[in-house]
Amino acid sequence: MTTPVAGASAVGYFLRMTNKAQTVSEYLQSLPPDRRAALSAVRKVVLDNLPEGYAECMQYGMISYVVPHSLYPAGYHCNPAQALTYASLGWQKHYMALYLMCVYGHTETAEWFRKAWQATGKKLDMGKACVRFKKLEDVPLDVIGKVIARTPVKQYIAIIEKVLQGRGKRGRK
Repeated sequence: MTTPVAGASAVGYFLRMTNKAQTVSEYLQSLPPDRRAALSAVRKVVLDNLPEGYAECMQYGMISYVVPHSLYPAGYHCNPAQALTYASLGWQKHYMALYLMCVYGHTETAEWFRKAWQATGKKLDMGKACVRFKKLEDVPLDVIGKVIARTPVKQYIAIIEKVLQGRGKRGRK
């Protein structure tokens, strides 16, 4: 069902979904009803807490929240034609996922997120950036809202630039 995205790196690891929807509405309508309800609820929390400047779009076959090229013309360093991703929301055969690029590569935010999630008593199934869940009840929506709200666009760009420079790559402006 998935294939790795060419050029995936420390700043962004994504799986290309097979969904061919061109809009968020098309994507949601293509989902089974239980998945649509769960992803719609998470999406609402993301949108309600998304700092000014980020934009919602379809990217990598998922609902994504990105830094538009108008704010960061360099885009995603592995594929500059793509906007810099902040978070994505999608589903696989056996689970749904929230990809938190705002957590990946930023130790302080990652530690805060893991502690905040664990404090809810819910089990966290997470890789470096991918939070996997099978049903909405598995997700502490207040923690999702707080992590999304935590990083303004300019700060996120600065974090990405620092990560790129630390890896020996030239940062972009």
